[in-house]
Amino acid sequence: MEELVRAYLSYLERERNYSPHTVTSYRNDLDQYAGFLRNEFPALLTDHAAVTSTAVRGFMGVLLENGVSRKSVVRKLSTLRSFYKYLARRGAVPANPAASVVTPKVEKSLPNFVDPRSMERILTLPDTGTFSGSRDAAMLELFYGSGLRLSELLTLTPASFDAGGGTVKVTGKGNKQRIVPVTRRCVQAMERYLRHRSAIAAETGSDSPRIFLTEKGTAMYPQRVYAIVRRYLREGSDVRQQSPHVLRHSFATHLLDNGADILAVKELLGHESLSTTQVYTHVTVDRLKKVYRNAHPKATR
Repeated sequence: MEELVRAYLSYLERERNYSPHTVTSYRNDLDQYAGFLRNEFPALLTDHAAVTSTAVRGFMGVLLENGVSRKSVVRKLSTLRSFYKYLARRGAVPANPAASVVTPKVEKSLPNFVDPRSMERILTLPDTGTFSGSRDAAMLELFYGSGLRLSELLTLTPASFDAGGGTVKVTGKGNKQRIVPVTRRCVQAMERYLRHRSAIAAETGSDSPRIFLTEKGTAMYPQRVYAIVRRYLREGSDVRQQSPHVLRHSFATHLLDNGADILAVKELLGHESLSTTQVYTHVTVDRLKKVYRNAHPKATR
């Protein structure tokens, strides 16, 4: 099975252009599945054609019994469906045994977002007179002003940013590129940061192609960005979840609150499906209902 998993992961990386992070997630899911088979159905590790939906359902059941969230179980089932679909196309299995397994129902959770007043306060927190502060301000502006994903921000290069055109070229999921507009304030923040970046690069001898650097001149990495964003969200808001994705959620929610067309928001976010974007309309509707219940004299009668 290990050989088939390696071939499948290579296919995802080279032909489907999946990000290293996504490939790692698939690898972890399949390693966990292989561990289950090793304990419960050891013969199936080599006799792939004998795998049935019973084994897949058994894996799902063990996960749920061990307290794994339904959301995680659904993701792992999706991994197995994709894996066996790949094997079926190669003729390694006669059919996809995961295709007929019913997907567990998951309660939809609405995305967290920062209210506009708190967001304005957060954007003013960094000390833009320093390298670190100017960098943090530029990152916050891109997350909130343009709705970038963390992975998209980390792969930006100086050439990605077009100050004159007020845009940034983003490489999203599946290596798909899109041009995203940036705010005037973001342009100013980026130009200020790039001046600091030049000084740090010269001081440290950095030749990193990435636009966002650490104080040592190395490329920024996910954990560091998480820590930075978490600090500013904690200082400037009372939002419970504190991550870069909260700023992306805020970007989408505020656009729709102010009348933006949902199809335009879909393109800005780089979503494949409109249904992914529609979750933000639910946020808006839920908030309107709450306002109605609290304000209308007949709402609760």
